[in-house]
Amino acid sequence: MFERFTKDARAVVQGAVEHRERSGSRSVDSDHLLLALLDRRGSRASFALTALGLAPEERKESVRQALGDARRRAGLSQSEADALAGLGIDVSEIVARVEEVHGVGAMSGERHSKESRSGRPTFSRGAKNVLEKSLRIAVAHRDRHIGDEHLLLALTILPGVPGEALADHGVTHEAVTRVLYGGGEARAAG
Repeated sequence: MFERFTKDARAVVQGAVEHRERSGSRSVDSDHLLLALLDRRGSRASFALTALGLAPEERKESVRQALGDARRRAGLSQSEADALAGLGIDVSEIVARVEEVHGVGAMSGERHSKESRSGRPTFSRGAKNVLEKSLRIAVAHRDRHIGDEHLLLALTILPGVPGEALADHGVTHEAVTRVLYGGGEARAAG
């Protein structure tokens, strides 16, 4: 499948691997893909993010913070934590107690195993879903190659923390589609 990726999409995947390495995670996850997308400049995805107001570094930092907060909550999104709160379960209290005993980040599930046995990074089910969905989105738009914009669209449509963090900043599937493929509106150079 990677042979169908554009240079920008390949750079996002490589950037995600680098984010995984820096975080000490066992595998590349969808949040690493989002972090790598936020790092990009001069691509279709960065055009869409800028057009939707996610260009200032402070706004991007807010997304990064939301991803970090979710990792501390063992990957629970804010809406999942809110739903549990409705049942009387205070996730932040649980996190605080676990971190008090086991250290900050103990609930992230990471044990700092940097590589798989083959020496190559592995991709979590969430990251694989993003890659597979990006292929389906490219095909649906009759695009010949999978670009970083397809990765962004996949992140906005799949459930989970990255999509929720983007939506909280006005970056929804509909908004990105409108910017990239909308009729009379601005189109990204490709």
